[in-house]
Amino acid sequence: MERKWGKIWGLIGLLLLNFVNNVSSLSLTITKVECVYEIVRSEGDIISGNFVVVDHHIFWSSDHPGIDFSITSPGGDILHNLKGTSGDKFSFKAPRSGLYQFCFHNPLSTPETIAFYIHIGHIPNEHNLAKNEHLDPINVKIAELGEALEAVTTEQKYLKARDAVHRRTNESTKKRVIGYTVGEYILLTIASVLQVVYIRRLFSKSVGYNRI
Repeated sequence: MERKWGKIWGLIGLLLLNFVNNVSSLSLTITKVECVYEIVRSEGDIISGNFVVVDHHIFWSSDHPGIDFSITSPGGDILHNLKGTSGDKFSFKAPRSGLYQFCFHNPLSTPETIAFYIHIGHIPNEHNLAKNEHLDPINVKIAELGEALEAVTTEQKYLKARDAVHRRTNESTKKRVIGYTVGEYILLTIASVLQVVYIRRLFSKSVGYNRI
């Protein structure tokens, strides 16, 4: 019994180690084209992730063309293709093992900073595991729970990146509002001073005419 639980905890440790090794979180600066490469070891592995253009709320105008994003399989097929976006999520099963390419294209010359997160998940098949009626279902369930946890983590990272973007936008808007308000007060003060000077000149002229 103790040996069986020892094997189970050992398998949990290996799965968690595999889970950590297949997670990538990057910050990319895109000038023209930037690609990230990830190896998928098994057909049917789950490829999931997200990306967010960090400062698009602050610097992008309404006519900004956005960022293009594509995922290419080892065979050269385009599996995922987005045009003119500021961020998105993706999740799909790998059609084959091999080297996958994740590319960003910036149509403008202005560099863009992108927060990119990717995970390669693997759920083993019971037929591929050692034939043990107790351990096989446990391995599958552990892997399924790991992938469910990864899906939640991915969503949290995406929302966190979006929240950071909104926070920067709010701070930038706040600074602009304060600047506009201070500017209005300065202009109002200048206008008031000019009005006082002008009224004094009018009175001085009218007094001069009365004396004559």
